[in-house]
Amino acid sequence: MSETTNTTNKTASRNTVRQLAFCGICIALATVTSFLKLASLPFGGSITLFSMLFISLTGYFFGARTGIIAGIAYGVLQFILGPYIYAPIQVLLDYPLAFGALGLSGFFCNKKYGLITGYAVGVIGRYLCHVISGYVYFGSYAPEGMNPLVYTLGYNLTYILPEMIATIIVLCIPAIQKALLNMKRQMNN
Repeated sequence: MSETTNTTNKTASRNTVRQLAFCGICIALATVTSFLKLASLPFGGSITLFSMLFISLTGYFFGARTGIIAGIAYGVLQFILGPYIYAPIQVLLDYPLAFGALGLSGFFCNKKYGLITGYAVGVIGRYLCHVISGYVYFGSYAPEGMNPLVYTLGYNLTYILPEMIATIIVLCIPAIQKALLNMKRQMNN
């Protein structure tokens, strides 16, 4: 094996380990902050202290594939920690697919305002998964006379939108933008 190939393999291995460690830390931070609930809804869902941001960071730093995988792992962990089981497809929609959607932030990792745009797209992806699940499996909980789709759209919006807005406000702070951009550069060197 040539010296150049050996150096390339060591660099790739170091980057893989760095990504794995960072994703593990982000999943841990997202899990801890998911317990810091500012508000909880009766049928699931809560406004947390920026828990969705940490999963979105994995996509923003390392791309969509890594972000989606980290999101799926986080979704499985959320299911283990507090499962709400109605049907197998509902479990897939509400846990690995919904949280995996947060990794969609990776599609915007090289764009101007990529973190904010990617975060918003990831959160909207999560929202849509919960809306589909809510409409199909929990529409019967809609108040009498109310369209189940309107009910699930509103129900899920009440906890996802406030956290999304609060996180985007924090991400608009120049010092935080600069710090995250510097972290991204260091992670990818």
